[in-house]
Amino acid sequence: MSALVASLTVLPYTQFRKSRHFYLNYDAFFLVVCAALAAALHAARWQGLTQAWEPRLLLWLPLACQVQILCSVWIHNATHNNFPRAINRVVGELCGLVVLTRFASWEIIHQRHHKYSDDPVLDPHPVMEGYTGYWKFAARTLISVEQQLQTMYFEMYGGKTPENVRFQRYRAVLSFATMAVLAYTWQLALGAPAFFMLFLPASLVGVLHLLHFNWSTHNPWSTTGAHHPVNLDHGFYKLGNLIWHGIYFHGNHHQNASLFNPSKMEASKALPVILPGDSTDHYPRKKTKARAQAAA
Repeated sequence: MSALVASLTVLPYTQFRKSRHFYLNYDAFFLVVCAALAAALHAARWQGLTQAWEPRLLLWLPLACQVQILCSVWIHNATHNNFPRAINRVVGELCGLVVLTRFASWEIIHQRHHKYSDDPVLDPHPVMEGYTGYWKFAARTLISVEQQLQTMYFEMYGGKTPENVRFQRYRAVLSFATMAVLAYTWQLALGAPAFFMLFLPASLVGVLHLLHFNWSTHNPWSTTGAHHPVNLDHGFYKLGNLIWHGIYFHGNHHQNASLFNPSKMEASKALPVILPGDSTDHYPRKKTKARAQAAA
């Protein structure tokens, strides 16, 4: 019973630190559940929520995109235990199914981002020289996330030994296979029309938005290389703050990650809002150079 309670309340990173086999067990569980659900849908001859390829389905695309982005925002809040403890893990897992990555990968990588924010070696998605443009940043991030997951395992469980490298290959294959089976289960449940006209496009928008959020809130426009978490609240970012719980007040978030809406931070403690490229000399700094050298 205690193990079940832990699974529903303790964050995945805590479990990952306690067990070298956490990822295998976690992804294997979702792989089996999704495969069983897919088999049940086939057995029941379920035709999906949609069967006809009707153009009017596209009218729902803005809502589908909003759901995807909100799930990323909520999984972010779940990562910091910002929901009530009784439901925090459940919210994270449900949102993880919608965004396909599952909660564990999202939460574990994001914890590392906060620990090594802006470190060019250890942060999974730093804005750094040569990668300040959005598309270069996005491409590097998609590769770096998997690399950092493996690096974290090596750091915790005996280094980059041949056995650990082989283990991580198995883990990566299982992880991507689980994502594929999860996506297939969504396709069966929604029906091909809704899946290909709504779910997949909204998922792409969600990923591109998440990458843009991580990019824009670390001041990639700085001409002095001062790429640090900042607060943005103008134009598109003001609208985003209104509909996505103040996510572009990222400087505040890094000051106090326990706030569900960082735009609500007490005025005396909040960091100022900047425009793209503004100086961040007045922002607090975290030392990252020494950590990067130590890890090299």
